[in-house]
Amino acid sequence: MGEESRSKVGLGVCVVKGNRVLFGKRKNTHGEGSWCFPGGHLEFNETWEECARRETMEETGLKIKNLRFITATNDIFEKEGKHYITIIILADCISGDPKIMESDKCEKWGWFEYGKQPQPLFISQQNLNKQGFNPFDKKYKN
Repeated sequence: MGEESRSKVGLGVCVVKGNRVLFGKRKNTHGEGSWCFPGGHLEFNETWEECARRETMEETGLKIKNLRFITATNDIFEKEGKHYITIIILADCISGDPKIMESDKCEKWGWFEYGKQPQPLFISQQNLNKQGFNPFDKKYKN
């Protein structure tokens, strides 16, 4: 089995600020034109929390706190021939507004009400919604 035919581990960070959630519009990568949380690949020997902080900072310039594991999604990108297991982390924004730090990968960032997410959604976001996830459900409050 070749490297490209193996599943990979991704991580998405549901960053909450007030009553809104951060979504970015992808470009120049699989899922181009779709909206998703900040995130990326889990690096070798990296904890989920380290990955969440690193990816959020690299992509948005934002610092996050109160990180907690929510679930994982099984994401098959048939058109691109990719398969990811995506770890979903919920976190609170410490302060500030997102900046486009990787203009080659993200067209724009925006804060959205969770029930009014931008469309189309990235596959991992679609799969997360199928699980009934809502970041404002009281079961996710610490």
